[in-house]
Amino acid sequence: MNDTIVQVDSLVKRYGENVAVDHFSLDVKQGEILGLLGPNGSGKTTTINCILSLLNYDKGHIQVFGQDMAPDRQDIKRRIGVVLQNVAVLANLTVEENIDFFCGLYIKDKRERKACVQDALKFTGLTDYRKYKPKKLSGGLLRRLNIACGIAHKPELIFFDEPTVAVDPQSRNAILEGIREMNRRGSTIVYTSHYMEEVEELCTRIVIMDHGKNVAEGTSQSLKASLKNRETIRINMPVHDDALLSELREINHIYDVRAEGEDVILKCDGGEHNLVHVLSTLEEKHLPFGRVTTELPTLNDVFLEITGKELRD
Repeated sequence: MNDTIVQVDSLVKRYGENVAVDHFSLDVKQGEILGLLGPNGSGKTTTINCILSLLNYDKGHIQVFGQDMAPDRQDIKRRIGVVLQNVAVLANLTVEENIDFFCGLYIKDKRERKACVQDALKFTGLTDYRKYKPKKLSGGLLRRLNIACGIAHKPELIFFDEPTVAVDPQSRNAILEGIREMNRRGSTIVYTSHYMEEVEELCTRIVIMDHGKNVAEGTSQSLKASLKNRETIRINMPVHDDALLSELREINHIYDVRAEGEDVILKCDGGEHNLVHVLSTLEEKHLPFGRVTTELPTLNDVFLEITGKELRD
């Protein structure tokens, strides 16, 4: 059985001389939460719009649910939900009317649609706000309304584009838990965000785009394991000299040692019990030291290593 929900092969999209997507390939498996990451201008939004047939593209092949995607494939689009970064609701309609309107784009039967709207209100915690108009909602409630409008028709595949931008921690937590619950109920999720801690916590697999290409993919753990720096140890040690730094470099799995004021920073390329070996060396020399911290790499470290640290527009 083919469990691939989305298949993108060698996608190319140009805007004049600019190549926005450059032979990009992607597969999304049934039941996963896929994180699609990339700097601004990397091609993420263009790729999603091509998958949804909102944009024509120059080369490549896109299938969704095992069928060729096209602008007129309403049968496929009925099975997809989209929650955009910019809140897209109708100001003159109430919360309930907004959900009903967007659900009505996919479900024409009034009885079925009414049940879906009530489920969406309950699921997003908006039942008590059903008669409110958008201008009376807080930022977090607006985001939840945006989600309700995108998922009321119970899609099997949902695209989330930065759904937690500019919301408070409580609303963010509610949104992320809602996404997990949708996934537990069977929806496949494609999730884009610049909040790396969210992606690391939420996504079962991650694809990183840059300059329109797929530059890395894997689980959060496998991507972090690809870094040379697997652990950073920082020791407050007012008394140190070049001879000590050289000796610390000789410890197995330590590839870089440098002084930073009164701190000594050590980079490790793997191994276990690195801190124990370092502290043993210091104790043998009867050298005093203060606070000791150790840090493992994060997804943010992976992202910066792969895409660079220079600012993007």
